[in-house]
Amino acid sequence: MNGEENQARRTRVKICGLRDAATIRLMNGLPVDEIGFVFASSRRQVAPELAAELIDEVRQLRTPAGKAPRTAGVFVNADLMTLRDLLAIAPLDIVQLHGGESPELCAAIKTELGVEVWKTLSVTEDDQAGNSPSGEVGNGEAADGQSSGPDRLAAYRGAVDAILIDTAGGGTGRSFAWQVIDRYREAARGIGVPLYVAGGLNPDNVAGLLERYSPDGVDVSSGVETDGMKDIEKIRLFVERVKGV
Repeated sequence: MNGEENQARRTRVKICGLRDAATIRLMNGLPVDEIGFVFASSRRQVAPELAAELIDEVRQLRTPAGKAPRTAGVFVNADLMTLRDLLAIAPLDIVQLHGGESPELCAAIKTELGVEVWKTLSVTEDDQAGNSPSGEVGNGEAADGQSSGPDRLAAYRGAVDAILIDTAGGGTGRSFAWQVIDRYREAARGIGVPLYVAGGLNPDNVAGLLERYSPDGVDVSSGVETDGMKDIEKIRLFVERVKGV
């Protein structure tokens, strides 16, 4: 097995935006690491009560390693009290934050609610415009003097368990300029957390992503849908392309 195949097998897979128990049951036996539910405003949004039922379904699944995937909830600018109330109904393993959440709020959620916290950062036009042909980005400082690009990660040291980078807007089905991944991965390693990549991934392009950039994990939603609904065959193909099974 070559190095690229080894990396593919190590890369974690998160399937996001699940809304029905039938599809979850069909995922039994697949090497999926995380299954995500959207609580932010979206066509994939689920109510906490439905999420609780779906979490129970996930806990019945078994990967080839003999354990259930972990569950993640996607939120945008939810406060600590809202999250506490929701977790009492839908006991997620991971809170995935897609808004302007501060490092202080992330740390409070992690400590007080006892869940993993993943912070999602949008890859901005400035990130992409700053790319040189070698894939390097600019000086890491925005026009207002605040950190930008991969330099933003430093503030989250100790406050989060993973960083996820996505196309600005999230859930758009569009990809960003992948050349920025190397710098984000380096910054994530600098604060001791894995880097997940989302945005426009699908069974046809994920192998190319892994071959060139080797993120720690990949997160897919619309790329495994047909007519707006999760497609189990596309899920299986995506997982196969990542895991080599």
